[in-house]
Amino acid sequence: MPKIIEITAEETIFIRHKAMWPNKPIDYVRLANDDEGKHFGLYVDTKLISIISLFISKNEAQFRKFATLTEYQGKGYGTMLLKEIMHIAEKQGLSSIWCNARRSKTNYYAKFNMNLTKTEIMKGGLNYVIMERKF
Repeated sequence: MPKIIEITAEETIFIRHKAMWPNKPIDYVRLANDDEGKHFGLYVDTKLISIISLFISKNEAQFRKFATLTEYQGKGYGTMLLKEIMHIAEKQGLSSIWCNARRSKTNYYAKFNMNLTKTEIMKGGLNYVIMERKF
């Protein structure tokens, strides 16, 4: 049975690097404000396989560095973790949650009632668009 718990920023680094930017130096996946976020991990048995970081500011939250190890993708683990983050944000009475979504993943986020905004970003040679969900 998978379990989701709060973890440290440092515990997210391996999966961030391996799943998102394996060809970049490991420091590329560290965030300057990691110490200000809440970080969550999904474990299968005793193995950490999916991570996400949540940053709350004023009345909204941004999730960043959402990643699942490749061999566990497509099995619903990331969906479980993202649903939990959405639940946490809603339970805290926040007005919205948003992310910089890779353009190739917008259909995935739309399943969580996230909507495209007009803001697009280019990072590391990839196209991103801000997606948000209002509560």
